[in-house]
Amino acid sequence: QVQLVESGGGLVQAGGSLRLSCAASGRTFSTRNMGWFRQAPGKEREFVAAIKWSASLTVYADSVKGRFTISRDNAKRTVYLQMNSLKPEDTAIYYCAQDRESYSALVHKTPAEYDYWGQGTQVTVSS
Repeated sequence: QVQLVESGGGLVQAGGSLRLSCAASGRTFSTRNMGWFRQAPGKEREFVAAIKWSASLTVYADSVKGRFTISRDNAKRTVYLQMNSLKPEDTAIYYCAQDRESYSALVHKTPAEYDYWGQGTQVTVSS
C-alpha cells in the first residue's frame, strides 16, 4: 500500500517562502514521476509542478514558474516543493501525487494520471 505524507505547510506573509515535503512509502519510489497539485476553496484541483522519476525533467504551471522549484531525493523517497515569492493567490491545500505508471516518459499535468495522493497540507499566504 502506497502512503504519501505531506508536511511543511503553514501561514506566511506575501513574499515569503515555504518548503513542502512529501514522504512516500510502499511501491518503488524511484521509478515513479511525482506531482504537486493544489486546491483552493470553491475551486477545482489544479496542477502545480511535476518531476520525472529520474529528475531529468520538471514541469510547472505558468502561475508558479520562476517562483516554485520541485525536486526529489530518491534515496530518501521524498519529493519537495520550494515555494518562494508567495502570493495570496497561492493559498490552497497542497497535495503530492504519484504517477500510476512506472518509468513513464511523460510528465503529466492531469490528476487522472496519478493514482495515489497524500492527505494534503494547508498553505496560507496573507497579504
